[in-house]
Amino acid sequence: MYLPALSDFLRNPSFWSAFGAWFTAQIVKVFIHYATTRRIDFRYLVSLGGMPSAHSATVSAIAFSVGLNVGFNSQLFMSMFVMALIVMFDASTVRRAAGRQASILNGILDELFKEHHFAREKLVELLGHTRLEVFVGLLMGVLVALIVNGWWAGSGI
Repeated sequence: MYLPALSDFLRNPSFWSAFGAWFTAQIVKVFIHYATTRRIDFRYLVSLGGMPSAHSATVSAIAFSVGLNVGFNSQLFMSMFVMALIVMFDASTVRRAAGRQASILNGILDELFKEHHFAREKLVELLGHTRLEVFVGLLMGVLVALIVNGWWAGSGI
């Protein structure tokens, strides 16, 4: 039985495409937060939701990278493409609805706290994405995959 080594991941352009797209999206979130609030908040490096969608960037980058490396007509690319569509649809529907529900429940809790004493633990509201956030994440993923795979091909790794 073959067990992949860490070096297998580190020599794989699809891994770096996915990681690079996720990291780029998270960094952009930090800058967008800074531009709107003039405060740096590094929690955005691991946050859910927001512009752009890191989930969309990650899955579109790995799908596009797989397409570049094994062909856009391959079964593997089609599998990655369908999984990417599912993740992006989920991010803009189910997870977005869960975030809205968390916001409503937090509002109800705020009202209860005004008159009663409860443990003050709020639900995470930034869970999902708008369709624009998903689309920008998709574009970011494709761009990062093109950059990583172009560099990879040019470097002879």
